[in-house]
Amino acid sequence: MSAAESGDVARVVERAADIRRRIAELTDRRVALVAVTKSHPAGAWELAAAAGCDAIAENYAQELAAKAAVARTSLPVHFIGRIQSNKVRSVSGVVDVWQSVDRASVAAEIARRAPGATVFVQVNLTGEPTKGGCAPEEAGRLVASMRATGLLVAGAMTLGPTEPSVPARRAAFRALTRIADDLGLAERSMGMSDDFEDAVAEGSTMVRVGSALFGPRVPDGTIDR
Repeated sequence: MSAAESGDVARVVERAADIRRRIAELTDRRVALVAVTKSHPAGAWELAAAAGCDAIAENYAQELAAKAAVARTSLPVHFIGRIQSNKVRSVSGVVDVWQSVDRASVAAEIARRAPGATVFVQVNLTGEPTKGGCAPEEAGRLVASMRATGLLVAGAMTLGPTEPSVPARRAAFRALTRIADDLGLAERSMGMSDDFEDAVAEGSTMVRVGSALFGPRVPDGTIDR
Protein backbone atom coordinates (compact mmCIF):
# COMPACT_ATOMS: atom_id res chain seq x y z
CA MET A 1 0.00 0.00 0.00
CA SER A 2 1.40 3.40 -0.95
CA ALA A 3 2.13 6.12 1.58
CA ALA A 4 -0.85 8.13 0.30
CA GLU A 5 -3.13 5.13 0.72
CA SER A 6 -1.72 4.41 4.18
CA GLY A 7 -2.66 7.93 5.18
CA ASP A 8 -6.21 7.23 4.02
CA VAL A 9 -6.72 4.18 6.23
CA ALA A 10 -7.73 6.12 9.34
CA ARG A 11 -10.31 8.14 7.41
CA VAL A 12 -11.93 5.09 5.83
CA VAL A 13 -11.85 3.15 9.13
CA GLU A 14 -13.58 6.07 10.85
CA ARG A 15 -16.22 6.34 8.14
CA ALA A 16 -16.90 2.59 8.22
CA ALA A 17 -17.30 2.72 12.00
CA ASP A 18 -19.76 5.60 11.67
CA ILE A 19 -21.83 3.67 9.11
CA ARG A 20 -21.93 0.63 11.39
CA ARG A 21 -22.92 2.82 14.34
CA ARG A 22 -25.81 4.31 12.36
CA ILE A 23 -26.95 0.83 11.32
CA ALA A 24 -26.77 -0.40 14.93
CA GLU A 25 -29.06 2.44 16.00
CA LEU A 26 -31.73 1.03 13.67
CA THR A 27 -31.47 -2.72 14.13
CA ASP A 28 -29.72 -5.50 15.98
CA ARG A 29 -29.86 -7.55 12.78
CA ARG A 30 -26.50 -8.20 11.15
CA VAL A 31 -26.12 -5.98 8.08
CA ALA A 32 -23.15 -6.60 5.80
CA LEU A 33 -21.16 -3.58 4.68
CA VAL A 34 -20.14 -3.87 1.02
CA ALA A 35 -17.59 -1.28 -0.10
CA VAL A 36 -18.33 -0.02 -3.61
CA THR A 37 -14.94 0.75 -5.13
CA LYS A 38 -16.15 1.81 -8.58
CA SER A 39 -14.04 4.65 -10.05
CA HIS A 40 -11.60 4.54 -7.13
CA PRO A 41 -8.00 3.29 -7.49
CA ALA A 42 -7.16 -0.37 -6.95
CA GLY A 43 -5.79 0.52 -3.51
CA ALA A 44 -9.38 1.02 -2.34
CA TRP A 45 -9.66 -2.77 -2.16
CA GLU A 46 -7.01 -2.80 0.56
CA LEU A 47 -8.60 0.14 2.33
CA ALA A 48 -11.95 -1.66 2.44
CA ALA A 49 -10.30 -4.68 4.05
CA ALA A 50 -8.44 -2.49 6.55
CA ALA A 51 -11.73 -0.83 7.50
CA GLY A 52 -13.34 -4.19 8.25
CA CYS A 53 -15.81 -4.18 5.37
CA ASP A 54 -17.47 -7.49 4.54
CA ALA A 55 -16.97 -7.39 0.75
CA ILE A 56 -16.02 -5.13 -2.12
CA ALA A 57 -18.13 -4.41 -5.19
CA GLU A 58 -17.52 -3.17 -8.71
CA ASN A 59 -19.97 -2.02 -11.38
CA TYR A 60 -18.04 -2.46 -14.62
CA ALA A 61 -16.47 -5.63 -15.98
CA GLN A 62 -13.55 -3.85 -17.64
CA GLU A 63 -12.68 -1.87 -14.51
CA LEU A 64 -12.97 -4.96 -12.33
CA ALA A 65 -10.69 -6.99 -14.60
CA ALA A 66 -8.11 -4.20 -14.66
CA LYS A 67 -8.05 -3.89 -10.86
CA ALA A 68 -7.94 -7.63 -10.33
CA ALA A 69 -4.78 -7.74 -12.45
CA VAL A 70 -2.91 -5.47 -10.02
CA ALA A 71 -4.72 -5.70 -6.68
CA ARG A 72 -5.35 -8.50 -4.22
CA THR A 73 -8.01 -8.72 -1.58
CA SER A 74 -9.05 -11.14 1.14
CA LEU A 75 -12.64 -9.92 0.78
CA PRO A 76 -15.31 -11.48 -1.43
CA VAL A 77 -15.80 -9.61 -4.70
CA HIS A 78 -19.36 -8.72 -5.70
CA PHE A 79 -20.45 -7.58 -9.14
CA ILE A 80 -23.30 -5.07 -8.85
CA GLY A 81 -23.62 -3.42 -12.27
CA ARG A 82 -25.45 -4.26 -15.45
CA ILE A 83 -23.52 -6.85 -17.40
CA GLN A 84 -23.84 -8.22 -20.89
CA SER A 85 -23.54 -11.95 -21.41
CA ASN A 86 -20.38 -11.50 -23.49
CA LYS A 87 -18.62 -9.77 -20.57
CA VAL A 88 -19.24 -12.54 -18.04
CA ARG A 89 -16.23 -14.56 -19.19
CA SER A 90 -13.78 -11.71 -18.53
CA VAL A 91 -14.56 -11.58 -14.79
CA SER A 92 -15.94 -15.04 -14.03
CA GLY A 93 -12.72 -16.03 -12.27
CA VAL A 94 -12.82 -12.98 -10.00
CA VAL A 95 -16.45 -12.53 -8.97
CA ASP A 96 -17.68 -14.34 -5.86
CA VAL A 97 -21.25 -13.00 -5.89
CA TRP A 98 -23.22 -11.74 -8.89
CA GLN A 99 -25.78 -9.32 -7.46
CA SER A 100 -27.25 -7.88 -10.65
CA VAL A 101 -28.76 -10.85 -12.47
CA ASP A 102 -31.95 -9.59 -14.09
CA ARG A 103 -32.46 -11.84 -17.11
CA ALA A 104 -32.21 -15.51 -17.97
CA SER A 105 -29.56 -15.06 -20.68
CA VAL A 106 -27.06 -13.59 -18.20
CA ALA A 107 -27.89 -16.28 -15.65
CA ALA A 108 -27.26 -18.98 -18.25
CA GLU A 109 -23.88 -17.51 -19.15
CA ILE A 110 -22.85 -17.26 -15.49
CA ALA A 111 -23.88 -20.89 -14.99
CA ARG A 112 -21.78 -21.86 -18.01
CA ARG A 113 -18.68 -19.91 -16.96
CA ALA A 114 -18.96 -20.32 -13.18
CA PRO A 115 -21.08 -23.39 -12.37
CA GLY A 116 -22.82 -23.19 -9.01
CA ALA A 117 -22.01 -19.49 -8.59
CA THR A 118 -23.79 -17.41 -5.95
CA VAL A 119 -26.22 -14.92 -7.47
CA PHE A 120 -28.87 -12.41 -6.46
CA VAL A 121 -31.92 -11.54 -8.52
CA GLN A 122 -32.05 -7.81 -9.24
CA VAL A 123 -35.55 -6.35 -9.18
CA ASN A 124 -36.56 -2.95 -10.54
CA LEU A 125 -39.07 -1.58 -8.06
CA THR A 126 -39.10 2.03 -9.27
CA GLY A 127 -40.03 1.56 -12.93
CA GLU A 128 -37.10 3.74 -13.97
CA PRO A 129 -35.71 2.53 -17.33
CA THR A 130 -32.22 3.72 -16.37
CA LYS A 131 -32.08 1.16 -13.58
CA GLY A 132 -31.45 -2.53 -14.11
CA GLY A 133 -33.63 -5.26 -12.72
CA CYS A 134 -36.46 -7.51 -13.76
CA ALA A 135 -40.07 -6.51 -13.17
CA PRO A 136 -41.40 -7.58 -9.76
CA GLU A 137 -43.87 -10.01 -11.31
CA GLU A 138 -41.03 -11.73 -13.20
CA ALA A 139 -38.78 -12.30 -10.16
CA GLY A 140 -40.22 -15.69 -9.23
CA ARG A 141 -39.85 -17.13 -12.73
CA LEU A 142 -36.32 -15.79 -13.04
CA VAL A 143 -35.27 -17.25 -9.69
CA ALA A 144 -36.72 -20.62 -10.71
CA SER A 145 -34.80 -20.56 -13.99
CA MET A 146 -31.57 -19.62 -12.21
CA ARG A 147 -31.99 -22.45 -9.74
CA ALA A 148 -32.64 -24.83 -12.63
CA THR A 149 -29.19 -24.01 -14.06
CA GLY A 150 -27.53 -24.95 -10.76
CA LEU A 151 -26.87 -21.40 -9.56
CA LEU A 152 -27.17 -20.65 -5.84
CA VAL A 153 -29.73 -17.87 -5.54
CA ALA A 154 -28.87 -16.31 -2.20
CA GLY A 155 -30.73 -13.02 -2.24
CA ALA A 156 -32.49 -10.17 -3.98
CA MET A 157 -31.11 -6.74 -4.85
CA THR A 158 -32.61 -3.41 -5.80
CA LEU A 159 -31.75 0.25 -6.29
CA GLY A 160 -33.75 2.92 -4.54
CA PRO A 161 -35.59 5.58 -6.53
CA THR A 162 -33.69 8.53 -7.93
CA GLU A 163 -36.12 10.98 -6.35
CA PRO A 164 -35.07 11.86 -2.78
CA SER A 165 -38.47 10.97 -1.32
CA VAL A 166 -38.28 8.98 1.89
CA PRO A 167 -41.76 7.44 1.43
CA ALA A 168 -40.84 6.33 -2.11
CA ARG A 169 -37.56 4.86 -0.89
CA ARG A 170 -39.23 3.05 1.96
CA ALA A 171 -41.92 1.63 -0.34
CA ALA A 172 -39.36 0.23 -2.77
CA PHE A 173 -37.24 -1.30 -0.03
CA ARG A 174 -40.29 -2.74 1.73
CA ALA A 175 -41.37 -4.34 -1.55
CA LEU A 176 -37.99 -6.03 -1.99
CA THR A 177 -38.19 -7.48 1.51
CA ARG A 178 -41.58 -8.96 0.66
CA ILE A 179 -40.28 -10.43 -2.59
CA ALA A 180 -37.23 -11.93 -0.89
CA ASP A 181 -39.38 -13.42 1.86
CA ASP A 182 -41.86 -14.87 -0.64
CA LEU A 183 -39.03 -16.49 -2.62
CA GLY A 184 -37.20 -17.81 0.46
CA LEU A 185 -34.15 -15.60 -0.10
CA ALA A 186 -32.19 -14.69 3.01
CA GLU A 187 -30.23 -11.72 1.67
CA ARG A 188 -31.75 -8.34 0.78
CA SER A 189 -29.14 -6.12 -0.79
CA MET A 190 -30.49 -2.60 -0.73
CA GLY A 191 -29.32 0.79 0.41
CA MET A 192 -26.40 2.94 -0.72
CA SER A 193 -24.58 5.97 0.66
CA ASP A 194 -27.60 8.28 0.49
CA ASP A 195 -30.35 5.91 1.54
CA PHE A 196 -28.92 2.99 3.51
CA GLU A 197 -30.68 3.98 6.72
CA ASP A 198 -34.09 3.82 5.02
CA ALA A 199 -33.11 0.44 3.55
CA VAL A 200 -32.00 -0.95 6.91
CA ALA A 201 -35.24 0.19 8.50
CA GLU A 202 -37.13 -1.79 5.85
CA GLY A 203 -35.19 -5.03 6.20
CA SER A 204 -31.88 -4.72 4.37
CA THR A 205 -29.25 -7.31 5.26
CA MET A 206 -26.57 -5.81 3.02
CA VAL A 207 -25.77 -2.19 2.13
CA ARG A 208 -23.58 -1.10 -0.79
CA VAL A 209 -21.65 2.02 0.17
CA GLY A 210 -19.12 3.94 -1.89
CA SER A 211 -18.92 7.70 -1.41
CA ALA A 212 -19.80 7.49 2.30
CA LEU A 213 -16.61 5.44 2.71
CA PHE A 214 -14.21 6.85 0.14
CA GLY A 215 -15.70 10.22 -0.77
CA PRO A 216 -15.98 11.28 -4.41
CA ARG A 217 -13.13 10.29 -6.70
CA VAL A 218 -10.54 13.05 -6.97
CA PRO A 219 -8.16 13.73 -9.88
CA ASP A 220 -4.98 12.35 -8.33
CA GLY A 221 -6.65 9.03 -7.53
CA THR A 222 -6.46 9.36 -3.74
CA ILE A 223 -9.31 9.16 -1.26
CA ASP A 224 -11.16 12.43 -0.80
CA ARG A 225 -10.40 14.24 2.45
